[in-house]
Amino acid sequence: MPSPFDNLGGVKTLLWLVLFLIGLAGVVLPALYIHTASKLPQLETEFDLETQLRHSIEGERVSIQAGTTEHKRPIAFKRPDFSRLPKDLVALYIAQLGCPTYFQTPREDGPKWAWRLFSVVAFGSEPRGDGVCERLIAVRLAKALGIEGTLEQAVAANRLHSFLQKDQLLAYDMATLYFDRGIVGVEDAAYKLFGSELDTLQLPQLAEMALTLPPHYLYGDAVVCRNASLIRQNRDVLLSDLAGFKLVTEERARTAMAQPVICR
Repeated sequence: MPSPFDNLGGVKTLLWLVLFLIGLAGVVLPALYIHTASKLPQLETEFDLETQLRHSIEGERVSIQAGTTEHKRPIAFKRPDFSRLPKDLVALYIAQLGCPTYFQTPREDGPKWAWRLFSVVAFGSEPRGDGVCERLIAVRLAKALGIEGTLEQAVAANRLHSFLQKDQLLAYDMATLYFDRGIVGVEDAAYKLFGSELDTLQLPQLAEMALTLPPHYLYGDAVVCRNASLIRQNRDVLLSDLAGFKLVTEERARTAMAQPVICR
């Protein structure tokens, strides 16, 4: 009759193998992280990020304004200020990114955040939760800095996430979105689309503008007013979603839907 201890040696071998792999990962992963981080631009503080972005964005704006007689927008890249963003545009943006509760949940940190980054790099997927948008925004900032590669972007996202709070992440993201040559950030895009400053736009115009942001990326259609009826239809879907998520009242959404689109 077989003894229950017959397979004990195999169990011990498996246990030692698991412990060895855990120990190996504890050495290899930190070394890989440090090596990857050493090849990235310096990103220890918000000042480092601001300096990197200023160089690239101001150069981009100068390139389009040189020699033009059109009204010239400010070239200087100013530190993004979340408090200056229209709250309705922020609400539209986070709703369409799939994180309508972005500001209602705590910032993701520690093991959960580390596992999210590791999952994306190792498996190409990640857990649910508003941490999805934190990572997505941080990675988009890494791309704005010219950082390529999944591992490199994950490391850069982690460093950015270490010193930027949720509102700062979003403010930097919206200030660095690339729309077209020389059109960088939502303030530039608002002026190009509507001929007005961002802080003067009302909910109908902000919903129209939200179609030009991720994940829709319809700036090319909006700037030449391609298919105004479809733009209005899509704008109204965004407004309906916004009311459905309780980010605006249904009355405000209906009132906005009754307005014509600027693109006409």
